[in-house]
Amino acid sequence: MVSLRRSMEKRKNNRIDHQHPKKGFYPPKKTYDKNSLVFGVQSVLETLRSDKEIDRILIQREFGHPEVEKLAADLEIPVQRVPIEKLNRVTGKNHQGVIAFISEVNYAKLTNVIAQAYESGEVPLLLVLDRITDVRNFGAIARTAECQGVNGIVVPARGGAQINADAMKTSSGALNHLPVCREKDLILTIDELQQSGFQIVACTEKGEGFLFDADLKIPTAIIMGSEEDGISEGILSRCDTVVKIPMSGKIESLNVSVAAGMMLYEVTRQRLGDKVV
Repeated sequence: MVSLRRSMEKRKNNRIDHQHPKKGFYPPKKTYDKNSLVFGVQSVLETLRSDKEIDRILIQREFGHPEVEKLAADLEIPVQRVPIEKLNRVTGKNHQGVIAFISEVNYAKLTNVIAQAYESGEVPLLLVLDRITDVRNFGAIARTAECQGVNGIVVPARGGAQINADAMKTSSGALNHLPVCREKDLILTIDELQQSGFQIVACTEKGEGFLFDADLKIPTAIIMGSEEDGISEGILSRCDTVVKIPMSGKIESLNVSVAAGMMLYEVTRQRLGDKVV
């Protein structure tokens, strides 16, 4: 009886700790693939000078590393200033206040992707991901995008998912064949796409029309938004068309990778027309 009471009290305490983090619950330490990390000032500098693609760099907030920051700026690599606790959570080794994350892909230039898309003789299709942070969502989206003939994926330089081994695995290797473009400002990017002849179609529950109401047979860039708050207002205001996926259940939104798949398959349905079996 005493043992049972103690077991029940332990479970109760655990439940309370999870509900109230300040009472002793600490989330598990996030783990990183050691092959995706480079740390230490000299190691990061040499990596910046090499042909390796760097996803982002973390620098200790209290101290600067001017040479690292200058090289990163020249190469348009995002740099984040973070507290030392953040760096220590990434690696317990002597990082000297700087850590670089190696990307699993080589980023493509958007201008080249657009040119190749038009030169392919097919109707160009791009996918723009606004602050999608979950690597598995990103990988799943990339897998569907490659299967559906998307010419390239556009991601923000800051606020997007890290393209690491998990993303590559979830994409089932699709990221080896699908160009990914990293852009500093998605609003400016959308303006450039429109000037290049693309219509911009946003997929969100805020849309007035349904996805099958849009004409997707012309050059199109589809916008999919963050798992947390969807597509930002600044980007929505630039879109030519805002559509939604019809739903009849009680849940108001879909997982973003599922929604992206439905949008891309609607593009295929419209473009193949009578060829769809």
